[in-house]
Amino acid sequence: MIVTLLGGLGVFLLGMVLLTDGLKAVAGDALRHILTRYVATPLSGVGWGALVTTLVQSSTATTLTTVGFVSAGLLTFKQAVGVIFGANLGTTSTGWIVSQLGFKVSLGSLSPPLILLGVAMRLMLKGRAMHAGTAIAGFALLFMGIDLLQNGMGALASRLSPGDLPGGAGTAGEWGSRLVLVGFGFLMTVIMQSSSASMTTTLAAVASGTIGLEQAAALAIGQNIGTTPTAVVAALGAPAPAKRTAAAHVLFNTFTAAVAVVILPQMLRVCERAAQVVGADDAPTTLALFHTVFNFLGVLILMPVIGPFARLIERMFPERGLRSTRYLTPSVATVGPVALEAARRALVHVLGDASALLVGALGRTVSRPLPATALTDARTGLQSIVRFVHSLGHAAQGAGELKQEQALLHASDHLDRLIDALARSREVSNHPESPEADPSAARAREDVAEIAVKLASLLRQDGGSATPVTEDPTPFADEAERVSRGLAELRRVQRRESLRMAAAGELDPDLAMRRIDLLLWLDGAAYHLWRATSYLRANPVAPDVDARPGATTEHEQRGGNGDSL
Repeated sequence: MIVTLLGGLGVFLLGMVLLTDGLKAVAGDALRHILTRYVATPLSGVGWGALVTTLVQSSTATTLTTVGFVSAGLLTFKQAVGVIFGANLGTTSTGWIVSQLGFKVSLGSLSPPLILLGVAMRLMLKGRAMHAGTAIAGFALLFMGIDLLQNGMGALASRLSPGDLPGGAGTAGEWGSRLVLVGFGFLMTVIMQSSSASMTTTLAAVASGTIGLEQAAALAIGQNIGTTPTAVVAALGAPAPAKRTAAAHVLFNTFTAAVAVVILPQMLRVCERAAQVVGADDAPTTLALFHTVFNFLGVLILMPVIGPFARLIERMFPERGLRSTRYLTPSVATVGPVALEAARRALVHVLGDASALLVGALGRTVSRPLPATALTDARTGLQSIVRFVHSLGHAAQGAGELKQEQALLHASDHLDRLIDALARSREVSNHPESPEADPSAARAREDVAEIAVKLASLLRQDGGSATPVTEDPTPFADEAERVSRGLAELRRVQRRESLRMAAAGELDPDLAMRRIDLLLWLDGAAYHLWRATSYLRANPVAPDVDARPGATTEHEQRGGNGDSL
């Protein structure tokens, strides 16, 4: 009996892991597209959060995805709170799947051939079809585990009755019993590390008559709170967005559970009557309905005050650390497309700051002052981002994700070279102008400064929770390319002309070298600014085209970074 129960639980957990992993991989970048395109308000966040969680069968995946989006500026925290509320609604879908398919439709006999099909797809196919095979095998294992749980609970029911366990409501003593069951449900989820598994165990117990419906409802309330320790642990030592998300999750689940405990008998009676009306008054269906209703009630109560709720949490956990890297946590790295987008936007922050530094190096001013440590911060942030992107390569990736990762590393390389050029800016770009200075070089400086000003103003917004930072430098990518190509041609022509004039005695040799150094520096800065901008588009260019057409020297292939003449 015990062996059957534990075996069923283990098979169910394995199936849930495979199903969730397979569905997340099949969904791929769809999570980002859905949540970023359609979540405009907290209310829409509730709907799409519930839908996404139902599709991937993992509220944890939805929560971590949301953390990444808030971190990268894709969502405001207020919108994210709506998604978190929706994720709690979506996670109740497991109870419906188990109660309707696991107990009413016998799928256990179909599990072996489905497992074989899933494994064959996993071994023989590639891409999304391979991950779909993983999901199919996981789905089949779910119902094999449910059959084992039912058999184990049936044997347990012959030795144990609901009267042997605490439960009931209406008196002080029964209140204590109810809280004991809530606590036991909490421990079940903490131990199993899966609210779906603990809920399924409870459904199997109530279906077999091992426990009563009110006892099962109290367990379900505790299981709902049992998901919060995972969020708390994930937020320990994490940046503010992760802590805020965990806090929203904890507060929502705790508040919802408190309301459900207080009105448990009344809510359960409403659910029983509703189930009778539709002709589905079996205990598992009623319990699944109760699980959904009390989560929905929590959303209904908190939605009108979601603004103050979000602001309270933001004040509890203010943001600290470098703006570009404060969100790149290991938890975000578990969801590939989200991690790549978060890393891209972190690099956009570095690009914005580097553009502002370039504006300053060219003698112009920026709207928002730069701190004295801006150059060091940009270099430190870039190094952290590169390490983060490199860590993503250890996970299984599709061709599209690999291409995105390459593009990010290309952008990182160009930003690193741009920062190196900025570190040399005092030596090269700030020489006093002289009457003999080439006016074409002065125009080139203005062209570079103008595109840098535009990028800095576009990318260096506040980045607070109320206004997401602009994430796409695409509008100025073509202009940056035009400036860079023009400078490359100017540098080639003026280098030859300056050396000719110096050789003919028409130009002071020191001034000729200064002109050449300045043009080389401007050429390199403009080139790396252009290439970084191109690779950081929302839809980056192919990472295998990085040299200028017609480049004939090693210097030109490197983009004129001034390392050689």
